[in-house]
Amino acid sequence: MKPRLYSFWRSSAAFRVRIALHLKGIDYDTIATHLTKKGGDQLQPVYGEKNPNRLIPLYEESDVRIHQSLAIVEYLDEAYPKPPLLPSDPVDRAWVRALALDIAADIHPINNLRVSRYLVRQLEVSEEARSTWYRHWVATGLAGLEAQISKDPRSGRFCYGDQVTLADVCLVPQLFNALDAKMDVMLYPRLMAIFQECMKLPAFIDASWEKQIDAEGANPAF
Repeated sequence: MKPRLYSFWRSSAAFRVRIALHLKGIDYDTIATHLTKKGGDQLQPVYGEKNPNRLIPLYEESDVRIHQSLAIVEYLDEAYPKPPLLPSDPVDRAWVRALALDIAADIHPINNLRVSRYLVRQLEVSEEARSTWYRHWVATGLAGLEAQISKDPRSGRFCYGDQVTLADVCLVPQLFNALDAKMDVMLYPRLMAIFQECMKLPAFIDASWEKQIDAEGANPAF
Protein backbone atom coordinates (compact mmCIF):
# COMPACT_ATOMS: atom_id res chain seq x y z
CA MET A 1 0.00 0.00 0.00
CA LYS A 2 1.26 3.46 -0.88
CA PRO A 3 1.94 6.03 1.84
CA ARG A 4 -1.04 8.23 2.64
CA LEU A 5 -1.11 11.92 3.45
CA TYR A 6 -4.16 13.43 5.09
CA SER A 7 -4.07 16.85 3.49
CA PHE A 8 -6.04 20.00 2.74
CA TRP A 9 -5.06 21.97 -0.34
CA ARG A 10 -4.73 25.28 1.53
CA SER A 11 -2.99 23.89 4.60
CA SER A 12 0.53 25.32 4.92
CA ALA A 13 1.64 22.41 7.07
CA ALA A 14 0.36 19.84 4.56
CA PHE A 15 1.96 21.86 1.75
CA ARG A 16 5.37 21.43 3.44
CA VAL A 17 4.96 17.66 3.52
CA ARG A 18 3.76 17.53 -0.08
CA ILE A 19 6.89 19.39 -1.19
CA ALA A 20 9.11 16.95 0.69
CA LEU A 21 7.31 13.93 -0.74
CA HIS A 22 7.74 15.24 -4.28
CA LEU A 23 11.38 16.17 -3.71
CA LYS A 24 12.00 12.62 -2.50
CA GLY A 25 10.08 11.12 -5.42
CA ILE A 26 7.72 9.24 -3.12
CA ASP A 27 4.46 8.08 -4.69
CA TYR A 28 1.65 8.64 -2.21
CA ASP A 29 -2.12 8.88 -1.94
CA THR A 30 -3.80 12.08 -0.79
CA ILE A 31 -6.65 11.70 1.66
CA ALA A 32 -8.50 14.97 1.19
CA THR A 33 -9.49 16.33 4.60
CA HIS A 34 -11.56 19.50 4.35
CA LEU A 35 -10.95 21.86 7.24
CA THR A 36 -14.14 23.93 7.00
CA LYS A 37 -16.99 22.09 5.27
CA LYS A 38 -19.54 20.37 7.56
CA GLY A 39 -17.68 21.58 10.60
CA GLY A 40 -14.33 20.24 9.43
CA ASP A 41 -13.33 16.66 8.62
CA GLN A 42 -10.44 16.94 11.08
CA LEU A 43 -12.90 17.33 13.95
CA GLN A 44 -14.85 14.17 13.15
CA PRO A 45 -14.39 11.08 15.38
CA VAL A 46 -12.90 8.93 12.61
CA TYR A 47 -10.02 11.35 12.13
CA GLY A 48 -9.67 12.07 15.84
CA GLU A 49 -8.98 8.39 16.44
CA LYS A 50 -6.01 8.61 14.09
CA ASN A 51 -4.76 12.02 15.18
CA PRO A 52 -6.08 13.16 18.57
CA ASN A 53 -4.80 16.72 18.15
CA ARG A 54 -7.17 16.94 15.15
CA LEU A 55 -4.80 18.91 12.96
CA ILE A 56 -3.53 18.43 9.41
CA PRO A 57 -1.32 16.80 8.14
CA LEU A 58 -1.10 13.18 9.15
CA TYR A 59 1.23 10.76 7.37
CA GLU A 60 0.72 7.00 7.24
CA GLU A 61 3.16 4.47 5.84
CA SER A 62 2.50 0.78 6.59
CA ASP A 63 2.27 0.71 10.39
CA VAL A 64 3.94 4.14 10.75
CA ARG A 65 1.73 7.09 11.66
CA ILE A 66 3.27 10.54 12.15
CA HIS A 67 1.71 13.94 12.83
CA GLN A 68 3.34 17.42 12.87
CA SER A 69 4.69 18.53 9.51
CA LEU A 70 8.30 19.07 10.53
CA ALA A 71 8.44 15.68 12.22
CA ILE A 72 7.06 14.10 9.04
CA VAL A 73 9.55 15.92 6.81
CA GLU A 74 12.50 14.97 9.01
CA TYR A 75 11.30 11.35 9.07
CA LEU A 76 11.16 11.38 5.26
CA ASP A 77 14.63 12.87 5.15
CA GLU A 78 16.01 10.09 7.32
CA ALA A 79 14.06 7.24 5.72
CA TYR A 80 14.61 8.49 2.15
CA PRO A 81 17.97 10.32 2.34
CA LYS A 82 18.23 11.45 -1.28
CA PRO A 83 18.15 14.34 -1.87
CA PRO A 84 19.00 15.52 1.66
CA LEU A 85 16.89 18.34 3.10
CA LEU A 86 19.37 19.24 5.84
CA PRO A 87 23.05 20.16 5.49
CA SER A 88 25.72 17.71 6.63
CA ASP A 89 27.50 20.25 8.84
CA PRO A 90 25.95 20.37 12.35
CA VAL A 91 26.12 24.16 12.63
CA ASP A 92 24.58 24.69 9.21
CA ARG A 93 21.97 22.04 9.97
CA ALA A 94 20.99 23.92 13.11
CA TRP A 95 20.79 27.18 11.15
CA VAL A 96 18.45 25.66 8.56
CA ARG A 97 16.29 24.17 11.30
CA ALA A 98 16.14 27.58 13.00
CA LEU A 99 14.93 29.24 9.80
CA ALA A 100 12.27 26.55 9.40
CA LEU A 101 11.15 27.05 13.00
CA ASP A 102 10.99 30.82 12.52
CA ILE A 103 8.08 29.97 10.23
CA ALA A 104 6.64 26.77 11.65
CA ALA A 105 6.86 27.80 15.32
CA ASP A 106 6.68 31.61 15.31
CA ILE A 107 4.61 32.74 12.29
CA HIS A 108 2.23 29.97 11.34
CA PRO A 109 0.75 28.84 14.69
CA ILE A 110 -0.68 32.23 15.63
CA ASN A 111 -2.28 32.65 12.22
CA ASN A 112 -3.71 29.24 11.46
CA LEU A 113 -7.37 28.37 11.03
CA ARG A 114 -8.21 27.41 14.61
CA VAL A 115 -6.63 30.60 15.99
CA SER A 116 -8.52 32.74 13.47
CA ARG A 117 -11.75 30.94 14.32
CA TYR A 118 -11.24 31.53 18.03
CA LEU A 119 -10.58 35.22 17.50
CA VAL A 120 -13.78 35.64 15.50
CA ARG A 121 -16.18 33.17 17.15
CA GLN A 122 -15.20 33.26 20.80
CA LEU A 123 -13.57 36.67 21.21
CA GLU A 124 -15.90 38.31 18.64
CA VAL A 125 -13.06 40.06 16.89
CA SER A 126 -14.13 41.78 13.68
CA GLU A 127 -12.91 40.52 10.33
CA GLU A 128 -10.95 43.74 9.90
CA ALA A 129 -9.23 43.25 13.26
CA ARG A 130 -8.54 39.59 12.49
CA SER A 131 -6.93 40.58 9.20
CA THR A 132 -4.83 43.19 10.98
CA TRP A 133 -3.70 40.55 13.48
CA TYR A 134 -2.79 38.18 10.65
CA ARG A 135 -0.84 40.72 8.62
CA HIS A 136 1.03 42.04 11.64
CA TRP A 137 2.44 38.68 12.71
CA VAL A 138 3.21 37.50 9.19
CA ALA A 139 4.97 40.78 8.37
CA THR A 140 6.93 40.66 11.62
CA GLY A 141 8.08 37.11 10.96
CA LEU A 142 8.95 37.64 7.31
CA ALA A 143 10.93 40.79 8.14
CA GLY A 144 13.01 38.78 10.59
CA LEU A 145 13.62 36.05 8.02
CA GLU A 146 14.57 38.61 5.38
CA ALA A 147 17.15 40.11 7.72
CA GLN A 148 18.53 36.69 8.72
CA ILE A 149 18.94 35.38 5.19
CA SER A 150 20.07 38.64 3.57
CA LYS A 151 23.07 39.04 5.86
CA ASP A 152 24.17 35.42 6.00
CA PRO A 153 26.76 34.26 3.44
CA ARG A 154 25.34 30.74 3.53
CA SER A 155 22.24 31.81 1.58
CA GLY A 156 22.31 31.60 -2.19
CA ARG A 157 19.86 30.48 -4.82
CA PHE A 158 17.90 28.96 -1.94
CA CYS A 159 17.93 29.65 1.79
CA TYR A 160 21.06 27.51 2.09
CA GLY A 161 23.25 27.98 -0.96
CA ASP A 162 22.12 25.98 -3.96
CA GLN A 163 20.63 23.15 -1.88
CA VAL A 164 16.88 22.95 -1.28
CA THR A 165 16.40 22.42 2.43
CA LEU A 166 13.81 22.27 5.15
CA ALA A 167 13.91 26.07 5.29
CA ASP A 168 12.68 26.39 1.69
CA VAL A 169 10.05 23.71 2.31
CA CYS A 170 8.63 25.95 5.05
CA LEU A 171 9.17 29.29 3.34
CA VAL A 172 7.21 28.69 0.14
CA PRO A 173 3.84 27.82 1.78
CA GLN A 174 4.14 30.86 4.06
CA LEU A 175 4.73 33.14 1.08
CA PHE A 176 1.75 31.57 -0.72
CA ASN A 177 -0.35 32.73 2.22
CA ALA A 178 1.18 36.22 2.18
CA LEU A 179 0.52 36.55 -1.54
CA ASP A 180 -3.04 35.33 -1.14
CA ALA A 181 -3.55 37.93 1.60
CA LYS A 182 -2.26 40.57 -0.86
CA MET A 183 0.54 41.59 1.46
CA ASP A 184 3.37 43.70 0.10
CA VAL A 185 5.86 40.90 -0.45
CA MET A 186 8.22 43.26 -2.27
CA LEU A 187 9.34 44.27 1.22
CA TYR A 188 11.13 40.91 1.25
CA PRO A 189 13.20 40.85 -1.97
CA ARG A 190 15.60 38.14 -0.82
CA LEU A 191 12.77 35.84 0.26
CA MET A 192 10.89 36.42 -2.97
CA ALA A 193 13.99 35.68 -5.05
CA ILE A 194 14.28 32.33 -3.26
CA PHE A 195 10.55 31.75 -3.72
CA GLN A 196 10.84 32.31 -7.48
CA GLU A 197 13.71 29.82 -7.69
CA CYS A 198 11.76 27.22 -5.74
CA MET A 199 8.73 27.64 -7.96
CA LYS A 200 10.79 26.66 -10.99
CA LEU A 201 11.15 23.16 -9.56
CA PRO A 202 8.56 20.44 -10.34
CA ALA A 203 8.39 19.34 -6.69
CA PHE A 204 7.17 22.76 -5.56
CA ILE A 205 4.84 23.15 -8.54
CA ASP A 206 3.26 19.73 -8.06
CA ALA A 207 2.77 20.39 -4.33
CA SER A 208 1.12 23.77 -4.86
CA TRP A 209 -2.51 24.63 -4.20
CA GLU A 210 -4.02 24.27 -7.65
CA LYS A 211 -2.43 20.88 -8.28
CA GLN A 212 -4.25 19.17 -5.42
CA ILE A 213 -7.18 16.82 -5.90
CA ASP A 214 -9.28 18.90 -3.49
CA ALA A 215 -8.27 22.32 -4.87
CA GLU A 216 -11.01 24.93 -4.94
CA GLY A 217 -9.09 27.83 -6.42
CA ALA A 218 -5.92 28.87 -8.20
CA ASN A 219 -2.49 29.71 -6.91
CA PRO A 220 -2.05 33.35 -5.88
CA ALA A 221 -0.35 35.48 -8.53
CA PHE A 222 3.42 35.61 -8.27
